[in-house]
Amino acid sequence: MYGNPGTGKTHIAIGLGIKACMEGFSVYFTTVPHLLTQIREAKTDKTLQLLEGRFRKYDLVVCDEMGYVGFDKEGAELLFNMISTRTGTRATIITTNLPFTRWEEIIKEKVLCSALVDRLCHKAFMVNMTGQSYRVRETQKMLKNLE
Repeated sequence: MYGNPGTGKTHIAIGLGIKACMEGFSVYFTTVPHLLTQIREAKTDKTLQLLEGRFRKYDLVVCDEMGYVGFDKEGAELLFNMISTRTGTRATIITTNLPFTRWEEIIKEKVLCSALVDRLCHKAFMVNMTGQSYRVRETQKMLKNLE
């Protein structure tokens, strides 16, 4: 899911995750920055294979907020490897404000960026969430009611 901030990407992703839980599927929700921290800590603790195994087994993983934080080469490689464990086997939802054409701004390694986008796009449903932020609309409505 990609599009402007405040258009409901996270809200819909959480809703899909809740519905999947209600149907008996295992779901993991994380932000991309938090996931990267977990991966780095697991690498330091020498428990990365354990984390990858758990990550691979979830029926659905929701990775929220891709693009808010840039990655160094090691971070990009670690994230790529983690997401690649799910490619073609399990469902993954990524939410982002950036179109794929701008992912090289956060993943500086061009080949790695292309490979990650390639894996995420393969057999994927792209949901473009355009429009004005619902937060901005609610604020404008509230201010108008105060007049």
